Amino acid sequence: MAQHFSAKLAAAVRARRADLRLSQQDLADMAGVSERFVRFVEQGKPSLRLDTLLVLLETLGLELGLGTRTSAAARALVNQPSELLVTQPPSGVPASSGPLEDNVARERDNQP
Repeated sequence: MAQHFSAKLAAAVRARRADLRLSQQDLADMAGVSERFVRFVEQGKPSLRLDTLLVLLETLGLELGLGTRTSAAARALVNQPSELLVTQPPSGVPASSGPLEDNVARERDNQP
């Protein structure tokens, strides 16, 4: 999954930079990052500094978005050991029965 994301990110950054007719060095100068970092992003390097990536994306007028996993994937995550406890679902997510929703309901009922 990380490789798929890295490839999509690389393609989006390359395309936007090309649309703006900027060289990698021009973009680096505008964003205050190294040309090497721009090259790494465009090559799909799987590990990048998030704060630096966000500056680069902002310079290009792009933004990074998050989405909610499917219910099946969320339930699978609940069955894995974790120290993270979800106390309430994000707003706008429809309720359905399953381990994740049961944990949320139990946690809500136990709150003072």
